[in-house]
Amino acid sequence: MDDLLRRAEAGYSRAFGGRPAGCWIAPGRVNVLGEHTDYNDGYSMPYAIGFYTAAAVSRSTSPTWQVWSEATGETVTFGPSRVSRDLSRADPVPGWASYVAGIVWSLSTLPGVRVGGARIAIASDVPLGAGMSSSAALEIAVLSALVDLYDIELSVLDRVLTARRAENEYVGAPTGVLDQTASLMSIPGHALFMDSRSNVIEPVPFDLEEAGLEMIVVDTHVRHSHATGEYADRRRDCERAAKLLDVASLRDVNHVEYLALPDRLLRRRVRHVITENARTLAAARALQDGTLGDLRYLGAAMTESHLSLMADFEVSCPELDTVVQAAIEGGAWGARMMGGGFGGSAIALVNADRSDEMCDVIAEAADLAEQPSPTFYLAVPSAGAARIDT
Repeated sequence: MDDLLRRAEAGYSRAFGGRPAGCWIAPGRVNVLGEHTDYNDGYSMPYAIGFYTAAAVSRSTSPTWQVWSEATGETVTFGPSRVSRDLSRADPVPGWASYVAGIVWSLSTLPGVRVGGARIAIASDVPLGAGMSSSAALEIAVLSALVDLYDIELSVLDRVLTARRAENEYVGAPTGVLDQTASLMSIPGHALFMDSRSNVIEPVPFDLEEAGLEMIVVDTHVRHSHATGEYADRRRDCERAAKLLDVASLRDVNHVEYLALPDRLLRRRVRHVITENARTLAAARALQDGTLGDLRYLGAAMTESHLSLMADFEVSCPELDTVVQAAIEGGAWGARMMGGGFGGSAIALVNADRSDEMCDVIAEAADLAEQPSPTFYLAVPSAGAARIDT
């Protein structure tokens, strides 16, 4: 963490001179269960990981926002016309800086809120494009900084919704609230049980170390984008199915009602959402009352989740399937693809004393399949966003 903060502050000094008013951090996340359920008013169970984005930020007297990125080495500057309240009249900022501009825009549309200019330097160790929500980490770090610097009063829920609105409407990525919630609200040693309809968030015990387990993230290096393509198609499938079934969302459909859909593809999409909600709810209840104390029994639900995402929701890819199969055959308690799909990462729940061996097994399987060599990360349940005074 100290190195990340130093990099953000050094970037600020190079780009703008002097020192920032402060540094704000926000983590990436993994999702144990509950994939493609958040935008269907369903359940999910993410937690923050120990990889963070740091934003070194100061207020500016100029009505512009200057954003420097360690990843690209460039500084992007935009003014009020790029974040006009009426997006039809705006000229949105493209590329990575759109997430920052989206936060400025989303905040500025709130009643009574004024967001002044800022100088922002970004450094991050959240892997990009790997399904660990680097975009939400960037959004929450910048949002936290601007809210603090301009004394904007927002509840935790309003911060989450403001960040999601930035990604949905400004960036154009049709994601739900899972990523921003996990980045903002996570606490060490716990996962978050999220009910996306009621917006009730409950921490549930998730002490992997005590259970003698580790959660490995396996980055396949197959890159994806939520802003375009099949992710948006899946969300449209769910919305179309809900309309045909005359329900507010797929959260309201049971195991019998979806069979009335004449479209076989839509039946598969709905079946995934129904079964994924059931898996997540059952696991969360068991964690809350202590009956999953050793956590190993989550493995079967994780593997069932992958099979559903692969066959019914069709968001996996050969590289992810190879990782999951190798992990299961190698003795993992469970494994599944994670995130929006079509690339990114898988997670595997393994005995801590076999973690290195498991990574070797997966790497060998990828090599035999002539797929890119994966990169491995350890996903420890970590703290959410915070201001760090340096």
